[in-house]
Amino acid sequence: MPKIEIAFVVGVFVLFGSVERGNAQVSQAPGGGNALILQAHPLAGDIRLDGLLNEPEWQAAAVATDFVQQRPSTGQPSTQRTEARVIYGADAFYVGMRMYDTDPEAIAAILTRRDAFTPASDWAMVMVDSRLDRRSSFGFAVNPLGVKHDAYNYDDGSNDQGWDAIWDVATAVDSLGWTAEFQIPYSQLRFGADDGDRSWGIQFTRDIARVGERSHWAFMDPTVPGTASRFGVVAGLRGLDAPRRLEFLPYTSGSLTRSPPADANPLQNPSDPGMATGLDFRAGLPRGLTLTGTVNPDFGQVEVDPAQINLSAFELFFPERRPFFAEGSDVFQFGSVQSFNSYGFEEFFYSRRIGRAPQRSLSPAQFLATDSPDQTTVLGAAKISGRTEGGWTIGMLNAVTAREQARVLTKDGEDGITVEPLTNYATTRVRREFRQGQTVVGGMVNALHRDLSDEGLRPLLHDAAYTAGVDFSHRWGNQRWGLSGYLAGSRVSGSEAALSRTQRSSSRYFARPDAEHLQLDPDRTALGGTVAHIALQRSGNWDMSLGYKQASPGFEINDTGFKGRVDYRAMTTFLGKRYPSPRGIFRTAAFAAGSVHVWNFGGDPLVDQYKLFGNGQLRNFWTFGAVAMVNREAMSDRLTWGGPLARSPSSRAVSLIAGTDPRRALQLNSSVNFHRGADGGRMNQQQATLSLRPTPSTQIQIGPSFSHSINKQQFVRSIGDPGAEATYGRRYVFAELRQTTAAAVIRFDQTFTPNLSLQLFVQPYASAGAYSGLKEFTTPGEADFAVYGSDRGAVCSYQNVRVIHPTGSFDCPSVAPTPAQAAQAGVWLLPNPDFTFRSLRGNAVLRWEYRPGSALFVVWQQDRSGHHPYGDLQWSRDSGGLFGEPGRNMLMVKATYWIGS
Repeated sequence: MPKIEIAFVVGVFVLFGSVERGNAQVSQAPGGGNALILQAHPLAGDIRLDGLLNEPEWQAAAVATDFVQQRPSTGQPSTQRTEARVIYGADAFYVGMRMYDTDPEAIAAILTRRDAFTPASDWAMVMVDSRLDRRSSFGFAVNPLGVKHDAYNYDDGSNDQGWDAIWDVATAVDSLGWTAEFQIPYSQLRFGADDGDRSWGIQFTRDIARVGERSHWAFMDPTVPGTASRFGVVAGLRGLDAPRRLEFLPYTSGSLTRSPPADANPLQNPSDPGMATGLDFRAGLPRGLTLTGTVNPDFGQVEVDPAQINLSAFELFFPERRPFFAEGSDVFQFGSVQSFNSYGFEEFFYSRRIGRAPQRSLSPAQFLATDSPDQTTVLGAAKISGRTEGGWTIGMLNAVTAREQARVLTKDGEDGITVEPLTNYATTRVRREFRQGQTVVGGMVNALHRDLSDEGLRPLLHDAAYTAGVDFSHRWGNQRWGLSGYLAGSRVSGSEAALSRTQRSSSRYFARPDAEHLQLDPDRTALGGTVAHIALQRSGNWDMSLGYKQASPGFEINDTGFKGRVDYRAMTTFLGKRYPSPRGIFRTAAFAAGSVHVWNFGGDPLVDQYKLFGNGQLRNFWTFGAVAMVNREAMSDRLTWGGPLARSPSSRAVSLIAGTDPRRALQLNSSVNFHRGADGGRMNQQQATLSLRPTPSTQIQIGPSFSHSINKQQFVRSIGDPGAEATYGRRYVFAELRQTTAAAVIRFDQTFTPNLSLQLFVQPYASAGAYSGLKEFTTPGEADFAVYGSDRGAVCSYQNVRVIHPTGSFDCPSVAPTPAQAAQAGVWLLPNPDFTFRSLRGNAVLRWEYRPGSALFVVWQQDRSGHHPYGDLQWSRDSGGLFGEPGRNMLMVKATYWIGS
């Protein structure tokens, strides 16, 4: 019998055995929410989508008006009259909005690409809760130039900006103001069968940029959580059948990659042409669910990740940008605890694990040449997701990635080595809502299986990994109070060598010599652990939260999720005051205080932190923010990278941010951060973003950043030495690291029409670090160090290596000793850790949506980078050197064609 993923078994059981159906009926404030009710008008003739609203049906339709400000003057009538009407037909429903304006010449209209929402433009929006669940809605927005924006809103307050629907809209500007005429096919919404009258939740919204005003038909108090739960209702929708939803999006692409081979590598082809075809599809299922799939997906048009230097023991996190995995990702989110202050970060299902870079690295010393793939091929993926009218939210995803091989050249010829195994990823997410969504209980199961038939992979990777958990949220008191939390467990299995790597990883360091609560088991073939989080939150003019969280030492989710350190218990607090309406010189303001307190499972205090916050917007629309933080002296169980406990010095930090009026053609946002440690360590960081709109259709952003830091306790390496009895038979070498980083993010957007745009992204980046004052950690539980060459031992520096005698004297020869000479003399050879890393990354994307849902992409990507042992940054050398680094260029043309019903 073939192996069946546990996640899918659970999901199928829930889908076909436990789903209930709901049947919403019209009543005063049906399903809760606002009491406003608008009658929909049936379509008797035809609607010409031109934005003019001159058909007789528009004149006969009921009118929603009397909009109320959310900002700036909360609760006051809108300064300009707005009218909204709803007409429903056989295949789509229509929304007509008339935005009256006493000064039509002042209407703000910015031409941007789709989904580029800007506060410098006026907007008209409609949000539709077609399930009347008071938890979710589909949002559609347009500005006076016809720029579209859509998003899926879920959990009564969160949104998925990656959701793209197939819909249309037209606008017109006249002497009375401007109008918007929306056509939204039922196939883009979710609702079940209903033989009688149907009611939907609905909200109409208008933004007036010149006065910074947002107003709603159904009033939205900014101090009360929730969105869909406070919508009004559109009633009288009769005879609507549940929509058929069947969509196909095939693509074809051609590409040419130019990457000069390093050191004349005979395995690399300088010019690599490619052709690809694939398919995305979406099909409606019973009970409001949707099947979405992809075969041989291509993500060549996705913006590249920014370059970063990571000198910590933990992995860097990058957000998901690939459309298939980003769209609808809200369904798979687990453990979203409602709290204003928290500690630790995890993502239980991190879709970037699917198609990750191969995890087996090949040592160049073993082979004459190597050629390894940059990423793993995603063979295919499918997901079932949606929310039923009975209050169930269901998500199931399965993906398969290919076995990847690197080509290697040995003296016997060319061969292949597996660097990533065939892998299956699966996840199931289920949630059930009660009390009109005010109480939610859910569960999640993740599963991974790898084919480790290649023996070279068994010491490196787990053959299976599982995560399961339950979460809940409960709100009361007009949603102002909330209690939420989750409990999850994990289990990974594999060979003794693979589990030994897991136990020694930076997340847990089971081999720490002075940790009585941890123990390394070299015979272990499985590891399990738990994580739990609970928080009480109160929202309003006064905000507060109190939270507790813990992650046991054995908790491990990094095969399918993302998490840094474990082995901690944390307590967090928060108390704040909000001023949502103008007061004095402020349009809005907020002030707060919070604290974080953390211990490991051995009882060692790790964090004792206190913060003060303040932010707001002035009446001239400038923004400000400030954070002051104090960390009291504590302990560190990560400083020695698996060695004994060390004392962490106290520190203080201040962060300041400021921004000019976002409505202006020229805008500047900036931030500065200062950090000072009691041991003399420091960090200064400055960042700014200059945004310029020379025309209403052109956007230029230049964001330079600069940072300089001095780390007095930078770990270098540890070396076994039986003579180091005080530090448990190893010597832990540290240094002072002075690091300087200069970077910039440059974006250029040119929008020719709402359906044709050009985007350019460039990121030059350079970072340099110089190590000095090599020293040895001497006393567990303290912050004591002995500097080599003065306090103990000797050190000699050469261009490419440092020579250390840890205890005795050593006369530095004119040239560095060989490894054999060093062993004979009893000294250590440390490669020079000084570095200068330079990178230039960028891409340009020309996108033309030649028909709704269908697009043509022309993409260029470049990636240049190189490492050097300079240890410093020099403008004349490094700015020009960016263009001299080895580069990879890719040119791609990709076309998609939407077929739907």
